[in-house]
Amino acid sequence: MLLAPPLTTLAQLDAVLQRQGHAVIDATALAQPAWLACWDRLPPDEHLRDGGRYRRRRHGRFVVEGGVVTPAPHRAHWQPVEYNALHGGIERWFEPIEPALVNDAAWQRLLLWLAERASALRGPQTWYVEAHPLRIDTTDGIGRPTPEGAHRDGVDLVAVLLVARVHVKGGETRVFEAAGPQGLRFTMSAPWTMLLLDDARVIHETTPIQPDGPGGHRDTLVVTLRAGGFQGPAS
Repeated sequence: MLLAPPLTTLAQLDAVLQRQGHAVIDATALAQPAWLACWDRLPPDEHLRDGGRYRRRRHGRFVVEGGVVTPAPHRAHWQPVEYNALHGGIERWFEPIEPALVNDAAWQRLLLWLAERASALRGPQTWYVEAHPLRIDTTDGIGRPTPEGAHRDGVDLVAVLLVARVHVKGGETRVFEAAGPQGLRFTMSAPWTMLLLDDARVIHETTPIQPDGPGGHRDTLVVTLRAGGFQGPAS
């Protein structure tokens, strides 16, 4: 039996996130856009250092300021080694997010809403946003949503939106205090469930998935928001 996530209402979301550093809202809290076809067209991730072929992804960058979402020039995704021991310290170039998704009104609303959550957490300011549509599949028998293990991302706010979960078992989400012993685990199973994380206070991971039928895969959208600029080698 899957362990259901502890759900927070939209009315309590900012307060819960401020108090405990993480919160989950269920699928009924958000409008459910027609984005699934974009995940079917994700190209392979060519940067997996564990030799796997289980991940497909795209990458986009945006700036949210004054209630306006502005796409930023496409560039490599970069994280420092202290936040990603497996893939940190290297420039990883991924194909950009499809224009059909970037220009969708629901996409714009989602990024603005997440920027509001980040401002409620840290104070109003310009937010530098990176978005990662991801598919983890079970073609080789196992797929690893977080091959780097439990980690932080070096940002202010992380949002993990479950887009689809098809014929898989596993994929348990685990959230732990970064500076303490407390933690919890649960499985996001309903599409459009969203996990929000105060990246300064918690670390997180998702356990591997295995096939539970043909074509097993788990689709997510991971969005990070950072104050002060994008991460990069010169940051």
